[in-house]
Order: sequence, then structure tokens, then C-alpha cells
Amino acid sequence: MSQTTTGAGPSTPDVKKLGRAAAFAEFWHYFSINRGAVIGLVVFILLVLVAIFAPLLAPYSPDEQFRDALLVPPAWEDGGSMSFLLGTDPVGRDMLSRLIHGSRYSLFIGLVVVTVALSVGVTLGVLAGYFGGWVDAVIMRLMDIILAFPSLLLALVLVAILGPGLFNAMLAIALVLQPHFARLARAAVMAEKSREYVTSAKVAGAGHIRLMLITILPNCVAPLIVQATLSFSNAILEAAALGFLGMGAQPPTPEWGTMLATAREFILRAPWVVTFPGLAILITVLAINLVGDGLRDALDPKLKRS
Repeated sequence: MSQTTTGAGPSTPDVKKLGRAAAFAEFWHYFSINRGAVIGLVVFILLVLVAIFAPLLAPYSPDEQFRDALLVPPAWEDGGSMSFLLGTDPVGRDMLSRLIHGSRYSLFIGLVVVTVALSVGVTLGVLAGYFGGWVDAVIMRLMDIILAFPSLLLALVLVAILGPGLFNAMLAIALVLQPHFARLARAAVMAEKSREYVTSAKVAGAGHIRLMLITILPNCVAPLIVQATLSFSNAILEAAALGFLGMGAQPPTPEWGTMLATAREFILRAPWVVTFPGLAILITVLAINLVGDGLRDALDPKLKRS
């Protein structure tokens, strides 16, 4: 007579949870080795919190003008006031409030641009890598044409055609950045599609869409995550450059590049009006790039250090 054995081992969902926990622990181990990446992550999280709670943190509205406080220096300089910790701009708006609200625009720009560029670029890259032939040739030659132009110049031309504005600037930057995702996705798909697990899925009757999206694409995610992180910082820089040239966000929007553009004529007389927006861009981009380096170390098996 056979006896039913009651297993004391963990169930399948528990095994999956343990596997995910072990994978995350390994990822965090390699990520945390890079101290710069950890610092960058902390700074980025703080920036996100500042953007979320901007209305609560900012002492004033970003567009509120104090006519009797034009170009007031920061509080620690002679003539400064504790009412305006970072001083005021040429029309009497509080610099600290505008910088805090500007973080919202920078993160929004980065998020929208990366989402659009990632979606379009990965779609084109997967199609090119999976089907090959004329599909690959057409898509990749189009990507090569886009990459042949300096990114800022191409974005500037596109915004000039579409018209100045934040939405058009984001659209132009996304178009400029998406070839990087397309080339990465194509290379990863070409490396994966000849592996045995893909052949097994084909034999099992999986269709093209299932093979591309369910079977192959999840194994190509690691380099795309790193590229998305670095493109996030590039998007902020490109948007700031377009704003500085008057082709991005338009005044009185408290976008950091636009703040630089409207205050550049006061750079000698009131250097704080350009110093603080410039530092905000520098710190944000540096933090995101450091996080990108840490993700590269943690996700690329060739770069993992014991």
C-alpha cells in the first residue's frame, strides 16, 4: 500500500519568492559596492521627494513676484534676507521656490522622454533583430541617419519646425534618443534568438509576437535599463539646453534651463541667478549617471566583482 508523503519543503510560490529575494540581494550587493552609485541613488530619491512635495516645501509660489525685492542676494551675503534663502531673480521671484518646482519639470521631462524613446526604440530594435533581412536594413539605416546628426542640433531643428514649447522639446529629444535603444535591443535580440530556449519555444508552436515579447525580450532587459538611466540624464541636459536657447519650456515656467536663459544677462551683477539653476542641473545629472554606473556593474555579469 502506497503512503502519501506530506512534504515539509516550501511550496512553489515560496520558492519563487526566495528566488526573487536572492536575486535582489545579489543585485544590491554588486550595486552597493559602488559607493558613488549609492550616493547618487540617495540624491535621486531626495530629488524625487522634493518634486512630489514641492508645494509643501517651497516657501512661495514659483511665479509670485516681490516688486520691492529685485535681485536680492542669498541670505549669507551682504544685503541678503532670511525670507529669500537663495535670493531672488530679476523680477523678484524666490529662487529657492523656483528651483524646487523646477525639479518637477526636470523629472517629468526625463520620465516622458525615456518612456517614449524606450517604447519606440525597443519596438523597432526587436523587429529589426528578430526578422532581419530588409526589415533590419530599413530600420537600421533610418537609425544611422538620425545618429549622423549631432543630437542637440537635430533636436533644435525639430523644435524649430514643430514650434517652441515643452511638449515639442520632449518629442524632439525622444526622437533623438530612441536610436540608442533600437541598436541595443537589436543586438540583444540577435544574440538571443539563436539560443536553445527560443528554438524550443518555436517547436512548441509559439508565434512571432509571443517569441519576441514573452520569450526573447525579457532576457534583453539589463542593458536597456542601464541605457534608460543614462538617457534620463541626457534628456534633462538636452531639455535644459533647448530651454536656454529659448526653444524649450517658455517663461515663466520654472524649468532650470529656462531660468538660466532669462537670467544670463545678470551673470556678472547677480551671479546667484545662474549659479543655482546650473548647480541643480549638475547635481541631478551627476546623481543619475552615478546610478547608471552602479546598475551597469550590478546587471552586467562581465562586470560583477566578487
